[in-house]
Amino acid sequence: MKCPYCTDVESKVIDSRSTEENTTIRRRRECLSCNKRFTTYERIDQLPIMVVKRDGSRERFDRNKVLEGLLRSCEKRPVSREQIEGIVNSVEQRIRNTMEDEVESTVIGELVMDFLSNIDEVAYIRFASVYRQFKDIDNFRKELDRLLNK
Repeated sequence: MKCPYCTDVESKVIDSRSTEENTTIRRRRECLSCNKRFTTYERIDQLPIMVVKRDGSRERFDRNKVLEGLLRSCEKRPVSREQIEGIVNSVEQRIRNTMEDEVESTVIGELVMDFLSNIDEVAYIRFASVYRQFKDIDNFRKELDRLLNK
């Protein structure tokens, strides 16, 4: 494993842990050259899932895109990195459990919002405002009302 600091390839594993869903192993490593520590994740290489976007185009499912969207939504909110990783893992697992090789992007967005609404309502509204492309304050108000009535 190449060190992200000095690019040396020699490192030792200090700690290994499974994620909650037992789908990924998190490893803390220490570079034998510069002695800095870094984290790696190991997961099973699975067949790619294609995402059908709103415009009909297709692209490979990229968990990093989901992660980046969540990180933006949860910025300056009391949501831990582990909770965010948990949402990404849960969304990916739900998609894989369908046994389909294609999934609509809307399904992914709705899954993310379902999980996020249970963790942080402000982050949920942030995510929903981008995902649902609110055009005016009325759309925003309807989403707030829906959240408050839940």
